[in-house]
Amino acid sequence: MSAAPADADARDHVEITGSALSLDAAYEFVRSPRAGAVVTFVGTTRDEFQGKRVDRLEYECYAPMALKKMRELCGLMRGRWEVENIHIAHRTGIVAVGESSVIIAVSSAHRVASLEATRWCIDELKATVPIWKKEFFQGGEVWRENETQRREIRPPEAVG
Repeated sequence: MSAAPADADARDHVEITGSALSLDAAYEFVRSPRAGAVVTFVGTTRDEFQGKRVDRLEYECYAPMALKKMRELCGLMRGRWEVENIHIAHRTGIVAVGESSVIIAVSSAHRVASLEATRWCIDELKATVPIWKKEFFQGGEVWRENETQRREIRPPEAVG
């Protein structure tokens, strides 16, 4: 699901999908002749958490609100850093070990803007976007809340 409102910035792509994510698609969206840097972050399902073997993750979200929050992150990045294009995609449903659950790509004329914006974006996405993770591991399953979860987005200026 990635339908953008009429006032959305065409340089931003936000997406919630039950399908596999594509790093190539993210890169192709953000690359630009004006950009000397493209930074990507790919979050994947690891095979162990707190000493337990993880079998898979399952993500759920309230897509309209998640997409709205993701677009808000894009706007805040643009207000703080001189970035060209932004791509944020997150999986829902079952995500097997080794598969990508989130991809963020940001392009800019110079590397510092892309690096800082990408770092800030993944931290804020995990803390504020309504996406929930259920972990299936050896011996059980549990809904995991991100320990940094909060409702309000922290503006980029407040991040050190």
